[in-house]
Amino acid sequence: MAKTLWRERNEALDAETDYVEIYQNLALYEFSWDITQALSFALFRTYAVPSVGRLLDETGAFTGAVQKRYDDTALLLEAPFVHGFDSEAGRTALRRINQMHRAYDISNDDFRYVLSTFVVVPKRWLDAYGWRPLTDHELRASVNYYRALGRHMAIRDIPATYDEFMHLMDDYERAHFAYDEGGRRVADATLGLLTTFYPRPLRKPVEVFSRALMDGPLLDAFGYDPAPPVARRLSLAAMRARARLLRHTPSNRRPTFTADLPRIKSYPDGYRLADLGTCPVPH
Repeated sequence: MAKTLWRERNEALDAETDYVEIYQNLALYEFSWDITQALSFALFRTYAVPSVGRLLDETGAFTGAVQKRYDDTALLLEAPFVHGFDSEAGRTALRRINQMHRAYDISNDDFRYVLSTFVVVPKRWLDAYGWRPLTDHELRASVNYYRALGRHMAIRDIPATYDEFMHLMDDYERAHFAYDEGGRRVADATLGLLTTFYPRPLRKPVEVFSRALMDGPLLDAFGYDPAPPVARRLSLAAMRARARLLRHTPSNRRPTFTADLPRIKSYPDGYRLADLGTCPVPH
């Protein structure tokens, strides 16, 4: 089968009504690794907004229990597109997400910004590192998927198009990216966790590789030193070599679920969606 399997299936679907299925095809089959990485970097960007990074630091979830928080976030965000927004699993995941968010004073502007990163960062990642970019049809479906997620989270004034999401994200970052001790601690803990997903001898190279993929404003906001120029060149070359290789491999016919990834380590005996997440009241 030519490498057009999922692109053709997605083109046969309606981006205005079948956006969950299209996004499922992208995230579980066509770009499973890329979208996982891109969403991780999307969340990472949000820590550079002090109101976001400081809150996460104060909860302790991303510093004292970073593996669990990473796992819970990934599992809760996956449930709606795997099972559908109206499924029992999808409703349970959304209920837990909303319960956690209601416990804190989070502005609608911050919610809109975080939502925008889920739309914009994966698109830019695939443009730069993917074996192919999203089609306009797939991009519209992605926008519609995250608009629906935002509505289920009671976010107001959600952008209607990709360009609106892009301008929101870029403008918000220009206005709000700044160094904050709490945001830096959350970034350090998350970056440290990401290196543990690889064998010990590779952890330092992975840390340098991660910084090589960060843009200047993000590095400045965290107070990180840029990766050496040679590391940036090697990182880009490695990602482009991977993309060239993937263009000539068969389409993935088996879904890649978050719970099956080796990096998800908190629940070896299984989990209940209703039990995931943080509780703001210690007990």
